[in-house]
Amino acid sequence: METDMSLISLVARASILVQIVMLILLAASVMSWVVIFLKHKLLKQAQQEALRFEDQFWSGINLSDLYTQVKRRTDSLTGMAKIFESGFSEYVRIHKRGGSNTEMMLAGVQRSMKVSMAREEDRLEANLALLATIGSTSPYIGLFGTVWGIMRSFTALGSVQHASLSMVAPGIAEALIATAMGLFAAIPAVIAYNRYAERVDRIAGAYENFAEEFATILQRQSHHMPEEAAAANEAEA
Repeated sequence: METDMSLISLVARASILVQIVMLILLAASVMSWVVIFLKHKLLKQAQQEALRFEDQFWSGINLSDLYTQVKRRTDSLTGMAKIFESGFSEYVRIHKRGGSNTEMMLAGVQRSMKVSMAREEDRLEANLALLATIGSTSPYIGLFGTVWGIMRSFTALGSVQHASLSMVAPGIAEALIATAMGLFAAIPAVIAYNRYAERVDRIAGAYENFAEEFATILQRQSHHMPEEAAAANEAEA
């Protein structure tokens, strides 16, 4: 009598526990691919927005004019533009209070930009931990299902007098499917995590470099900035 060794048949004949393991791994794989596609879109958008804003910032535009343009799209403000907006807003608030100490002004601006950078980095890093978790745990979950399935197969051999490979092969095959599914869920998640973590680091580095350059510009042009702050105040009014 031939044994049906098709994938669907092996999964259907697996024990309830092994089937639950397979279901968990399938759900983990689906979740990881959803995160992979969404994260790819988010990081690509963040890189493009950073490049566009840097081109605009270094185009020679007046800072108060740039601030006015940025403020018009506050609802969708993210990335480097958000860091600039928070820093220049803090600068405007300081001058509204009559602050004239350059060091205190720069400290306030840098604190404000640091908070915005932390929020932007948190946004970019969201769900990366999920990819890391899936990548690190899926092989072990699959291995658990495999061990359980093989134990079940060999336990069944104890009830027969004459064992053969044909008797144990289907049970071992269905158990090994769990290992294969674990690897299928883990490998893309690990590759994506490493790739996206590196991209997040590069984007975060670009944010930090911009914040330092912007603070340097404010310090260098501090004696001209009251006029720009006044112009920004008028734009906010």
